[in-house]
Amino acid sequence: ASVVAAIIILMIILFSFLCPLFIRSHDAYFMDTYYSKKVSRLTAIRKLNLGICDGGISRDLSEKGLQRVISIGMGAEDWQGSGNVSVGQGMKSEYQPVIKYEDNGINYTARVDQYLEVGFIYRSIMQEELLNIQEYEKRTGQHILYPLIAENEYTYDATDANVWYKTQNGAPVYVNSKGEVSKIKLSDRETFQDNYLRDEAGNPVYYIYTGGGDTTTSQYKIRVLYYNYYQYLYGSTPEYLLGTDSQGYDMALRMAGGIKLSLAIAVVVSVINFIIGAIYGAIEGYYGGTVDLVMERISDILVDIPFIVCATLFQIHLAKKVGPLVCLLFSYILTGWIGNASRVRMQFYRFKNQEYVMAARTLGADDKRIVLKHIFPNTLGTIITSCALDIPATISSESMLSYLGIVNLGTAKITSIGTLLSEASGIWTNYPHLMICPALIISLLMICFNLFGNGLRDAFNPALRGNEE
Repeated sequence: ASVVAAIIILMIILFSFLCPLFIRSHDAYFMDTYYSKKVSRLTAIRKLNLGICDGGISRDLSEKGLQRVISIGMGAEDWQGSGNVSVGQGMKSEYQPVIKYEDNGINYTARVDQYLEVGFIYRSIMQEELLNIQEYEKRTGQHILYPLIAENEYTYDATDANVWYKTQNGAPVYVNSKGEVSKIKLSDRETFQDNYLRDEAGNPVYYIYTGGGDTTTSQYKIRVLYYNYYQYLYGSTPEYLLGTDSQGYDMALRMAGGIKLSLAIAVVVSVINFIIGAIYGAIEGYYGGTVDLVMERISDILVDIPFIVCATLFQIHLAKKVGPLVCLLFSYILTGWIGNASRVRMQFYRFKNQEYVMAARTLGADDKRIVLKHIFPNTLGTIITSCALDIPATISSESMLSYLGIVNLGTAKITSIGTLLSEASGIWTNYPHLMICPALIISLLMICFNLFGNGLRDAFNPALRGNEE
């Protein structure tokens, strides 16, 4: 079990370091708010239709809701603004968000690609960027600019760039030459009547002037298909191994950074507490008497300080001066070494009167040599085991403090596993992957480090080694 645990820990550490190397389309600082809270999506796997890593989630939709989502694929195929794309043609579009759907009698159960569901958005851009987009369209053949939508009695929401068809109460309608309205039923052959903004000649309008005086300052309103606009901006399709977090950061990269930060905090704290506790406990145990009595009373006072109170006070009074991370380290180090000191003290009391120690003292060895060469090596097994077990305890307490909001380690530059859990706490019922990924990692770290620590304890136990022989 300890060997398996060590392998899992190694795999998690390798993931944290190798993940940024394999994701080349963006870095950990990259954020896209339109693609926030999205599930895993890898284009190569999506094309295999395996039902995983396709950006899809299951959703119950009314007929009106299903029509709205399907219309995104229809609108994406109608870049010329003809308005004659049928539902069946839209379902075959590479930009169709609906992967599949079923009529269950009351409503529809659909699997929807969250990234394609973003569909169309309005943008206000400078003339220079408009010219660049038009040049990009000519060079690549990808369509970014789409007809603007008119604002009239058939407009459901003037801010919604996805409802390009005539509607009544949000549902697509057909309006004949007499102005008579009838509701459109969902079928493959059905087409929606477009509500595009057109000029006097009846041609669709792709951009309108909104302000500015010359070619460098003039601004235009445009309507873009965001999936293609994303490729224009960043040079690649949206690829997210574990999806995106609540702000739009790559979840895999945030997880990798959180693993490194949480492990770094735990290891640094364990090493510092190991050094302080070893020195303090060695002095207590070796000299004993009055020295031990005084130092033990100091430990008794410090050990009664509640850790969470200490961490909270440091964050309130020192975080603005030295940063939350340094304050967190102070909180751990203030009392975290006491357990190690107690264990070292007991080991020194156990070994300092052994025959080989008395023989070394008789031969003239000084206190430094006796402590470092004869007694301390015998305590290493216990101390190393306790340090290995301190790592999951530190990760757990750091996650608890971040989850409760006492420590804030979530910025564009750094984050921790606990911060990711905290960010997901209020929305995880709707976006479970935000909670599942960090919860799984922290659970594995906790379990594996405890198993690994137990293995170290057995390995350093001379009694067990003697039984095996």
